[in-house]
Amino acid sequence: MKRRQATARAATPDKEWQKTPYSNLIRYVPSGIYYARLRVKGKLIRKSLKTDMLAVGKLRLGDFEKQERQRAETGEAAAHGRMTMADAMTMHQQRIAGDASLKPRTRDYHDQRMTALLKSWPGLDRKEIRSITKTDCLNWAAQFGANASPTAFNHTISVLRILLEIGVEVGGRYDNPARFIKRASERPKTLHLPEAEQFERFVREIENSGSGHSQPCADLVRFLAFGGFRKSEAANITWADCDFEKKEIIVRGDPETGTKNWTIRCVPMIPDMLELLQRIRAEHPEELASNSVMRVRECQKAMDRAAKVVKMARITHHDLRHLFATLCIESGVDIPTVSRWLGHKDGGALAMKVYGHLRDQHSVNMAQRVRHELALQPGLAVFEEYPDLKDGKVKLDGDNVIEFHKLPEMQQVTLKVLRWAEQDKRMVIKEAIVVT
Repeated sequence: MKRRQATARAATPDKEWQKTPYSNLIRYVPSGIYYARLRVKGKLIRKSLKTDMLAVGKLRLGDFEKQERQRAETGEAAAHGRMTMADAMTMHQQRIAGDASLKPRTRDYHDQRMTALLKSWPGLDRKEIRSITKTDCLNWAAQFGANASPTAFNHTISVLRILLEIGVEVGGRYDNPARFIKRASERPKTLHLPEAEQFERFVREIENSGSGHSQPCADLVRFLAFGGFRKSEAANITWADCDFEKKEIIVRGDPETGTKNWTIRCVPMIPDMLELLQRIRAEHPEELASNSVMRVRECQKAMDRAAKVVKMARITHHDLRHLFATLCIESGVDIPTVSRWLGHKDGGALAMKVYGHLRDQHSVNMAQRVRHELALQPGLAVFEEYPDLKDGKVKLDGDNVIEFHKLPEMQQVTLKVLRWAEQDKRMVIKEAIVVT
């Protein structure tokens, strides 16, 4: 009798683990978390299912068991040189699906690139991974690159390299022949952004179109242009995110996936934005703090129609983000600051690449306004040689044209002064255009 009791005690499993009514599903008692415990191809696997609910654990167990058995079969096939590209694609899709750092749209894009790869390379999924050669890869790249955009071409190449690298990883082949494919040069998009007067006519055309959503669409266009938000970010900004005391807007992004780079940022309300929000708030005082500021999520059709009417180049929602950055830079805001407002995490490297030429162009425009004794940057143009505007040496023609007569070693300059003020008995030119 004592011998049988001793045998039973020796066979009792560790008290930290508890069996469940389902095979291969166990519970870790201290935390209550359920684990998968199964043997695949002779290898014992135990992994957390990250739930303390039995029903959820049961559902996740089935998916996990299927993935592990497929992975084992793929690895065994690769070891015998029989791994196909379809096997590599399955492994890649499993890794993408299990990568918590990726957003749903990124996963979808990987699937799109694999679909494009299969469509442009018929029969690729049935090919054994060891049979694909450097020549095969180069021939496919030559045909696919002839019709694909540089961006699509490069991203599809990246997927092909990943798939072949999986074959190398599991022992299906020795090297990666896709490494010989050269990437295409990606030229930055040429921005055709409207001038201030043209933009205002464009928005008014949307506003007066007569559609039931004409005003909300016009408000969205202004909201994007005055804040530099991504379209998805603008859709999730609520009145609670608008701080009228600090004059800033908190950008949180989608409730589930956040912003593009998972960060929360604050964007200051420029005067135009403040005026826009105050008007919308006054028109809809009943709106709750949790309600979205914008009443429409997109308005591309309205923008396309208005652009044709005012004879302006077609622009997209994202172009309005470019317009915001352009206006900020041309108003003198430094690029690192603009980069933070846009939500970039690279300290301004991307913004410098996209918008750096705007600063150079603006600098050239500013230089054209400088003539010897005049520095025509706003607020800095002080002509000290004429301390008294009434001494007869300065000719006023109406209120906006001032002529400086020729002095030794100086050229006579006539300016159309748009804004000026008298300060400490000196003329301070706020804004001017050289006439001659």
